[in-house]
Amino acid sequence: MYIAFSALRQLTVDNNKQNNPDSLIEHEPLQRLEGYRAACEKYRDEIAAIQKYIPGWMPAFNR
Repeated sequence: MYIAFSALRQLTVDNNKQNNPDSLIEHEPLQRLEGYRAACEKYRDEIAAIQKYIPGWMPAFNR
């Protein structure tokens, strides 16, 4: 999760350097992260059940 957040944070910083604050591109990576986190929260019971058989498993985060 930290690696995904770091990558998204860097994209936001790079977009801010372009001086285009109204661009949707700027917010898309953070929206994707929030969506991923919301999905993980929603399906936490299912994720926990899978992790019983595959310890440490997490759903893939597709950028």
